[in-house]
Amino acid sequence: MKTFPLTISSPDGDLFRGDVEMLIVRGTEGDLAVMAGHVPFVTAVVRGKCAVILSDSERKEGIIEEGLLTVDPDQVTVLTSALEFE
Repeated sequence: MKTFPLTISSPDGDLFRGDVEMLIVRGTEGDLAVMAGHVPFVTAVVRGKCAVILSDSERKEGIIEEGLLTVDPDQVTVLTSALEFE
């Protein structure tokens, strides 16, 4: 599966940075998944479960606080106050 660069940042610094196959978060309209080649968009993220599927298909899950998701053609960024992986 194709990968894309993902950065999840807080005011204190990066919480995650790496190439991933998929990001799953909850937006204001419900759950959404981002994969390589996704159409660019910006949306709010609400507090809830977050999953990151790494390039080796390993899954990291946690709880993310509210924030902002930006999907660009070559980079995906989440700005949040906190993310705690399990």
